Amino acid sequence: MPQQELSETERAEMRAQIERLREEHRDLDAAIEALNNAGAADRLQMQRIKKRKLALRDRLAQLEDLSTPDIIA
Repeated sequence: MPQQELSETERAEMRAQIERLREEHRDLDAAIEALNNAGAADRLQMQRIKKRKLALRDRLAQLEDLSTPDIIA
């Protein structure tokens, strides 16, 4: 199924969204590290953070796939 070409505005919005998600992903890494270093690692909180981080990774992969044009060989 052919994908519709994105406008320059849509590409810019997608790049901005990707960058926001990457930043949130880095923030979650920092939160996980801080919980581990504090020694007060609440298992439930840690699971929630890791689950959110995985969801972000999946969304990032999806957006990056959409922003990469298909090359027909």
